[in-house]
Amino acid sequence: MSVDPKDLSEKDRDALLRWRLALGPAAEKTGSCPSLRGLAGGAGAVGVGESDLEELDDALSFVYGERNANTSGSRPYIPKWLGALRGFFRDDVIALVQKDAIEKKGLTQLLFEPETLPFLDKNVELVTTLVSARGLIPDQAKDIARQIVREVVDDLRRKLEASVRTAVFGALKRDRTSPLPIARNMDWKRTIRQNLKGWDAERKRLIPERFYFWPNQRRHHEWDVTLVVDQSGSMAESVVYSSVMAAIFASLDVLRTSLVLFDTEVVDMTPMLADPVEVLFTAQLGGGTDINRAVAYAQANHVQRPEKTLFILITDLYEGGNAEELVARLRQLVDSRAKVLCLLALSDGGKPSYDHAMAEKLTALGIPCFGCTPRKLVDVVERVMRNQDLGPLVSADKEARHG
Repeated sequence: MSVDPKDLSEKDRDALLRWRLALGPAAEKTGSCPSLRGLAGGAGAVGVGESDLEELDDALSFVYGERNANTSGSRPYIPKWLGALRGFFRDDVIALVQKDAIEKKGLTQLLFEPETLPFLDKNVELVTTLVSARGLIPDQAKDIARQIVREVVDDLRRKLEASVRTAVFGALKRDRTSPLPIARNMDWKRTIRQNLKGWDAERKRLIPERFYFWPNQRRHHEWDVTLVVDQSGSMAESVVYSSVMAAIFASLDVLRTSLVLFDTEVVDMTPMLADPVEVLFTAQLGGGTDINRAVAYAQANHVQRPEKTLFILITDLYEGGNAEELVARLRQLVDSRAKVLCLLALSDGGKPSYDHAMAEKLTALGIPCFGCTPRKLVDVVERVMRNQDLGPLVSADKEARHG
């Protein structure tokens, strides 16, 4: 027997409305749940007006209810559904619902329709979807899809590039001074710090014994940065961020950057680093994993001066190849004095899923293993080039994962 909403307290009515929205219209068929219209008085509790409640229910039911998303009748509803999501939810919720629609309801092909793509929330998750399933994109929508990917990639690059340049050039400048006494190259901070003993208290002025200057020119390729990135399905988001970061590194003349993508095969993307969008559309997201093979390739082709090499392995460490040989090969890199890191994920959120046993083996070799955001990677690179301890960054990641 259905409960009469008039007999419920306001708190119970609002709670029942939330359950009704979560369970969808099917809940009313049981006969024990009041109709959505009967619960409309609690619409304010879910942040909408009474007149919008039915539209909210339709938007949720489209993904989580009984509606058959694969029918042709759903096709004209998608733009309206996407518009409803923007009206009802925050950006992070929109991204989650879109992802659920793609994965749980088989909406991939529908979402790639030319009339639908412009309405999609443009973020890394959408880029991952477009790149992973690009073979399903109709010919008439391919240009739109590529433009969306470029917009997201360009936006990421704008947000990250300045901090990367500042960190890298700042770290390298502090490694040396210039013998050329040119006023515009004065290193004021170091000059003051090194001459504090020359403070004249009576005259209240600093009398320096030595002036320090930044070098007038940078040397090319002071460090080699090699990114070896797992492109199996679970690492798709990391591939997007890795491609953007590699392109930024490659734009700096003080770095020689290489990018290697792998699953069971190895693809060297180094010649394409000028355009991360081309890298992403060339990548084959999915497949198995042979980390050892990829490390062997990168070691042979991109590690020429180990003591000046930052070797970044980005993988969840689920090895489908020769695990013992992988550990031995990474030990060789460490022994050669290369700076080796393992990023369990390169993304903006979530705790990485990874092979804990393999991570422990690499940690025992002195290889830090931790999840990393793109912004934290900037800090990591700077610390390595300054020869500083990465312990605080690794500890912060462990606390976040186990907290």
